[in-house]
Amino acid sequence: MNTLADTPAVETKPLLVARDGAIVTITFNRPEKLNAFTIDVWRDLGTAFLELSEDDDVRCIVMRGAGEKAFSPGNDISEFETSRSNTQQATAYGQVMRRTIEAIANCRHPVIAQIHGICVGGGLEIASLADIRICGTSSRFGVPIKNLGLVMSYTELAPLIRLVGPAVALDVLLEGTIFGADEALRLGVVTRVVADDQVANEVAATVKRVAAGAPLVARWHKQFIRKIASGENLSDAERNEAFACFDTEDFRIGYQAFLKKETPKFTGR
Repeated sequence: MNTLADTPAVETKPLLVARDGAIVTITFNRPEKLNAFTIDVWRDLGTAFLELSEDDDVRCIVMRGAGEKAFSPGNDISEFETSRSNTQQATAYGQVMRRTIEAIANCRHPVIAQIHGICVGGGLEIASLADIRICGTSSRFGVPIKNLGLVMSYTELAPLIRLVGPAVALDVLLEGTIFGADEALRLGVVTRVVADDQVANEVAATVKRVAAGAPLVARWHKQFIRKIASGENLSDAERNEAFACFDTEDFRIGYQAFLKKETPKFTGR
């Protein structure tokens, strides 16, 4: 996994993973290309999420693009001639994307998208996988791939449909228009819109609130909501899992702190 350090050699990597205690920030670091994704970025992002999801010490993950011009415009079109010029190449590329999309979707920890500027195409796909999506008033969204003669695969479509529903997803894809932050909020593409110069502060405040909660509870809630959204029938064992929290140390810490009017300090156990 890439690790952010105060050295130019590390900072030039296309994907940076910085850790501050229990908080991890993943930065798409290709500002000269508005943080467009290459196959290497897709692959490294998937690896990072697979490793972080298994780390019980993580409480929140933030995804963002380098700078404030763009979250990401999606895939780097200049790579198409060499990496996606035919069905065989595109299938192999799609397998890398699928691994990453599923890794983010199945991540046990809360994920926040910090969106500055452009968030279209594959960038919107990635943002759609976050649990909370915060953008600035000048952010722009859309999936104009009809103009490239491309379709979104089933794996790519799934997060967008879960987010906005099939009717809105189809509207976005058929028209291919670029829309602003207010429309994104109305459609459910983003969770919150703030002034451009307040995006980082709002994300930091949100991270603080999320990380202050019991981490086991956050993981359970993500798991339960995914299960309910899948439409699958719940087994008795799955229903009973909702009561496992009563045997955790965090539950005892939480209710005792409440009775004492103190701030709980959860351990994740």
